Amino acid sequence: MLNVVVLMGRLTADPELRTSSSGVSYCRFTVAVDRSFTKPGEEKKADFINCVAWRQTAEFVSRYFTKGQMIAVEGSIQTGSYTNKDGAKVYTTDVQVNNVSFTGSKRESGGSGSDGYSSNGGNYGGSNNYSDRPRNDVAPASSYSSGSASDFQQTPIDDDLPF
Repeated sequence: MLNVVVLMGRLTADPELRTSSSGVSYCRFTVAVDRSFTKPGEEKKADFINCVAWRQTAEFVSRYFTKGQMIAVEGSIQTGSYTNKDGAKVYTTDVQVNNVSFTGSKRESGGSGSDGYSSNGGNYGGSNNYSDRPRNDVAPASSYSSGSASDFQQTPIDDDLPF
């Protein structure tokens, strides 16, 4: 069986890091994904997809992503249900996030993002400078404090693709 989701869209709000009752960090966020087909004369439509990241991936998202920024998400769909305070059963569908990546250009995101970085439980890929400043409103996570910007080298960024 296969349950794999890959999304690319814009965050609808700043992600907020929270901690579960068992002490595990998590982050809920919504990604607005444009639909690929639009009827002539109609405005573009988007789907708003709820996502949940856990542990280091949640810390990475809350630290480096902001409202309106492009994000690529890989994960799986998880459904559930609960009874609300009015006694009605509510069904939920979320993407359980495994990996996230920056997308778009620095110019597009106001210079706060870095193309090529991704998080898969705290492991980072890519070749751009890691020294971009994180959001100021989030305290650094302990799992990221052991590295140094001098461990990375800067690669020139231009819009020319190497292929």
